[in-house]
Amino acid sequence: MSSEFNRRNFLKTIGVAGLGSVLASKAKADSNEPNAAGVKQQSETPQVPTRKFGKSGPDVSALSLGAIQLIDTPVILTSSLKWGVTYWDTAPVYTGGNSETCIGKYFAANPDMRKKVFLATKASGAHDAAGLEEKLQASMKKMNTDYIDVFYGVHGLNDVSQLTDELKTWAENAKKKGLIKYFGFTTHGNMAKSLFEASKLGWVDAILTTYNFRLTKDPMMQKAIDACHKAGIALTAMKTQKSVNVETDEDKKLIEHFSAKGFSEGQAKIKAVMEDERIAAVAVGMNSVALINENVAAMLDKTKLAQDDKDALAEYASATCSGYCAGCAHICDAAVVGVSNINDVMRSLMYHNSYGDTQLAKQTFAAIPADVRARLLTTDYRLAEQRCPQHMPIARLVRQATEILA
Repeated sequence: MSSEFNRRNFLKTIGVAGLGSVLASKAKADSNEPNAAGVKQQSETPQVPTRKFGKSGPDVSALSLGAIQLIDTPVILTSSLKWGVTYWDTAPVYTGGNSETCIGKYFAANPDMRKKVFLATKASGAHDAAGLEEKLQASMKKMNTDYIDVFYGVHGLNDVSQLTDELKTWAENAKKKGLIKYFGFTTHGNMAKSLFEASKLGWVDAILTTYNFRLTKDPMMQKAIDACHKAGIALTAMKTQKSVNVETDEDKKLIEHFSAKGFSEGQAKIKAVMEDERIAAVAVGMNSVALINENVAAMLDKTKLAQDDKDALAEYASATCSGYCAGCAHICDAAVVGVSNINDVMRSLMYHNSYGDTQLAKQTFAAIPADVRARLLTTDYRLAEQRCPQHMPIARLVRQATEILA
């Protein structure tokens, strides 16, 4: 965006006139500037930039619609497409299955739009080829499509041993049949190790991984991302934003810092990730038109984060680390006898506290083996707390999750 487009008033203008009127006039003024390589402007509405999906994939919108809280309404999908947000990410478990159903209704009403959408879903709960096939067929039926662009066959991978030869053979056959175009996995725990080892397998096309401003300086994560990038694996970042509720002085300081710069702390968090060109896209859960507008604005604003912005994020990450699970599940697993799902407990609590999605939180918590859940309140977490790099009060958080979600 040019300097005459005042970023300080960007969000204020959104609230008064709407993002459409602001950026439409901007696009008309800059009609000779392409929004992204290989993408031509078709109207006065600017489109979010695109990036290559891995080494051999297509160009996809660098902002992905995370349909984690999608309900039965077409307005979110229509609004995302208006800005060129054509990469949609969903899962059978999102909103109790209503997310895929909503997308299916949209395609049924707008069949020509399917070919414009890069659609991703997951084999939630599947563990073998038969399970993957069942999940895939069910998702395609619900979403009124005969193919999925990227199918995450392992949802919540913690160890690459889960990527068996059986799954590899299934993925190869599914591609030959035209049922899927790309195969991969999602990971919320042991991300660095999982990414690095997956980069050596030679058959993983895509990974949806937790990656945010707190992890951009993690040396192991950087090494893993670089290995995947060199291997041609498409990386989509998730969990990039955690809502700030202005409960502490640190929260207030962060919000005030970026407000003075003309954008929100949420937009800054997107920028922190997308300045890494190795990341194909950032998947953000968006359940309102206002949130779509805010995130689109962040993608269209080409201003880079200044050093003091990066310092503000780093300071905030350090000051609030005890409230954030970094996904290093192997540390907890080695420190606690009989309970190997602490990372899943923390993720469940995050869905409840940060996303406000109690249904998904309870689903995630319920997926923890029953015998493990039965031991959660009687387990000694002191060694895990001593070893936790984030200094999290694990015992207290486990107790809170159990009381809320069990």
